[in-house]
Amino acid sequence: MFVGRYVLRRLGASVLMLVLVSVLIFVVLRLLPGDPTIARVGAAQNIDPSALAALRRELGLDDPIPVQYWAWVTGIFGGDLGRSYFSQFDVEVLIGQRLVPTLELSVAGLLLAVLFAVVLAVLPTVIRGRWLGRIVGGYTTLGMASPPFVFGIVLIAIFTVQLDLLPNEGYVAPSEDLAANLRTLLMPALTLGICLSAPLIRYLRASLAEVEQSQHVRTATGKGIRRRLVVVRHVLPNAMLPALTSLGITVGAVLSGAVVVEYVFRWPGLGSLIVDSVYKRDYAVIQSTVLLLAAVFVLVNLFVDLLYGVLDPRLRVGGRAEPARVPE
Repeated sequence: MFVGRYVLRRLGASVLMLVLVSVLIFVVLRLLPGDPTIARVGAAQNIDPSALAALRRELGLDDPIPVQYWAWVTGIFGGDLGRSYFSQFDVEVLIGQRLVPTLELSVAGLLLAVLFAVVLAVLPTVIRGRWLGRIVGGYTTLGMASPPFVFGIVLIAIFTVQLDLLPNEGYVAPSEDLAANLRTLLMPALTLGICLSAPLIRYLRASLAEVEQSQHVRTATGKGIRRRLVVVRHVLPNAMLPALTSLGITVGAVLSGAVVVEYVFRWPGLGSLIVDSVYKRDYAVIQSTVLLLAAVFVLVNLFVDLLYGVLDPRLRVGGRAEPARVPE
């Protein structure tokens, strides 16, 4: 019974969040300075005002904002995301062209982030030593304090400018040339993985430290079992459950970080599509793409919350699980 109420409550919160995001992005776009019609025809001095007015009517920009919002939302439910003001392609077509590169970059960056987080969080637990803990602490501090474009520029300076090993821009589809695809993917994915791994490491280390104090871990240690086996068999599996709550936030960071990383490396994904559309004031593309990214973020968070509620017995009986405390 509790699980059913928990699921319904989370579903309702997710739907409400998507509605608020759609309203916010729609209204904010129309409050920003700039006119899509002028951006489309150019900034020439001899523009005919009647032509601009006709273009505004054609694009539906003369209608009141609530009418425009309702037309957009009803179109979404009908499978129509609108049409680009500039290319005249359907927005779903433009998103479809950019979706695969973004998914590829996001998945690769997330896998690298999880790999870095598990390795760098577990090593100081297995190998006791202040020097290793300080190195990992410095890595997490640097990763959380520096924006993604800084790491991207550093990697470009090292692997492209100095060593001439990897390309700093471009995209090759895996179906065309897998080796070239991996070469172009490596630096953007590494940039994203470094930035995403820092908060994961901090959270996982806090969870590992908390589980280490539990009775069953002390018992296993007292039996003389090697510390490496104790960490792998007893500490890490129990520490992963509390750390699961940070996964949804990490996915949100993947989506937001991909926008910057794609622009730095000229990666033809949804991030670069949003940036180009902002410059052109292409409302139809911006609002639908941002809503799609928000929907992915909300759905992943919903899935993680529901999975945590199923796996944690304290939630199944109506209790409240306390998250691991992050060390200062």
